[in-house]
Amino acid sequence: MIKGLLKKDLYNLASYKTSLIITVLLCGIAIIGTESINFGPIIICTIIGMISLSTFNYDEISKSNKYILTLPTNRKEIVKEKYILSIGATILGGILGFLLTIIIANVLNYVGTGNLISIDYESLVITTIAGMWGIALIQAIQIPSIYKWGAEKGRIQMFILLFILILAIAFIGFGVAKLGLNINIEMIENFMNNFGLILLIALMIIMYFISYKISYKIYSRKEE
Repeated sequence: MIKGLLKKDLYNLASYKTSLIITVLLCGIAIIGTESINFGPIIICTIIGMISLSTFNYDEISKSNKYILTLPTNRKEIVKEKYILSIGATILGGILGFLLTIIIANVLNYVGTGNLISIDYESLVITTIAGMWGIALIQAIQIPSIYKWGAEKGRIQMFILLFILILAIAFIGFGVAKLGLNINIEMIENFMNNFGLILLIALMIIMYFISYKISYKIYSRKEE
């Protein structure tokens, strides 16, 4: 049944196909054509990852879950499908962002539009993973929020939660600076260079798992 749910959401997302291709290409060319080439995968991954969440709007407007629950499926499968779609969109966004950055940069270099664009592949991989981690964090916060408050209110709650998170990080940073705590930056850099990618991927998996558990718990108690 999860396969059928995925087909339903992909069919709804098909309406974004043309606009998505144009937006991704224009954003890719605009970013990659500047010195901020490493932001290409981040922007493209964010666009594709966020579009996957629009399926909640379709479901809410059409009230499709009421009908779906009359079929041989259950709430766990409905929630699981949303996470499969979101994770798939994040991975697809990361891969497309990485490949399009390389392709567009090489095309621009070939046609000779200006200064030669230099590609640091190691840095590009790191920023791609970072972009995937960022959209994974947004999805992990927003999906439970949508199940709790609905698509529209869920977005507002997500921005509030992210704002609180940013304030908390800033407060911690201010506290560390105010207390004059000695932080070994070189040790942190060495750790991130050696284990940064593994850490980011592990955190993504943990975030999605916790988010899925929360979403299912909320939706299992919700009346359609």
